[in-house]
Amino acid sequence: MQISLNFKNIDSSEALKSHVQEKFDRLDKMLDNTADAHVVLSIEKINNIAEINLNCSKMKIHAREESENNMYSAIDTLSDKVRLQIQKSKEKQRRHLAGNKQSIRNNPFATEPLES
Repeated sequence: MQISLNFKNIDSSEALKSHVQEKFDRLDKMLDNTADAHVVLSIEKINNIAEINLNCSKMKIHAREESENNMYSAIDTLSDKVRLQIQKSKEKQRRHLAGNKQSIRNNPFATEPLES
């Protein structure tokens, strides 16, 4: 995974860079193809904000997380959000390719006519 990292209103540090690299390298194993990730870390007033735009061949993911505690907790929560989005997308693709159209229609009884 190619990760580009930008800092806004915060000094760049090797500790933050290595933490981001470590968290998102774990997610790289879940992806089928190579991915490009653009991560922005910023501070606005008392909020620590972490954003990511992840582009893979079949999916595009955008996520944003704010934390009042510290930047590391924002990065950790962001990583969890992206992991869940990747799992959801892969499950949706798997169900679609298997012919199970539950990804389109959650309730199989929704098409039955209502009795008067």
